[in-house]
This record gives sequence, C-alpha cells and structure tokens, in this order.
Amino acid sequence: MANALYDKGREGFLDGSIDWDTDTIKVVLVDTADYTVNLSTHDNLDDVAGAARVATSSALASKTVTAGVADAADVTLVAVTSDPSEALILYKDSGVESTSRLIAYIDSATNLPVTPNGGDIVIAWDSGSNKIFKL
Repeated sequence: MANALYDKGREGFLDGSIDWDTDTIKVVLVDTADYTVNLSTHDNLDDVAGAARVATSSALASKTVTAGVADAADVTLVAVTSDPSEALILYKDSGVESTSRLIAYIDSATNLPVTPNGGDIVIAWDSGSNKIFKL
C-alpha cells in the first residue's frame, strides 16, 4: 500500500464537511497486523479496530492549506507502549468514532515501522513539496 487519501476523506473536502485548517484533526498510530486498510469502504474511525490503534495524538496544531497542500506542526505521541506499528491514519475528530471521518493513510514515512518502547514518538511531517498530503 502506498500513502493515499480515503475516498470519504476526499468527499469530505469536496462537500465541505472537512475543513483542514479549522476542524480538529488527529493522527493515530496503527498496527497493520490488526487493521487492513480499505480506502474505498472505510469512512470513519470505527472502521479501525481498537486493537489496531496504538496511540492517538492531540489535535494537530499550526495547520496550513497553501496551494492545496495540507501541513501541520510535528506531533509527539507521549510514552507509547504496545504493538509494532506500520502506519498512520489522519482523521477529523468529531468526538464520536462513528462520525470521525478518515482522511489519509500513511505507511511510507521516515521511521515507519516503529516499535514502541514506552518513550515518546515524534511524527515529523515531510518537509518536501507535498508535506502531509496534497489534494
């Protein structure tokens, strides 16, 4: 699998139900032994098994949308323990799993996969032209 946007995430940007720079966007570290991505049918966080969710960030800060490129400040996941993790999922947090829209699946990034050891895990977004992702 390569980094990609979920179909319902794309739809959310087009219908206005996702606003990258004002909505609460979070990232979850995922163990792919417990989650198999399906970009076309998975729409909300409840499609990602609880056992697959290794750690969840606080809301992304300093989000920008320049030229259709999504970016944000780097994120630190604090004191992470659990299974080895191979992917990240970005989602709009509505406060309810069944309405928290999945946005992007990232499995090709520096330091992935990662094996949590109780320490912090820093997610440093790409500094290239596409940053986190580009629409």
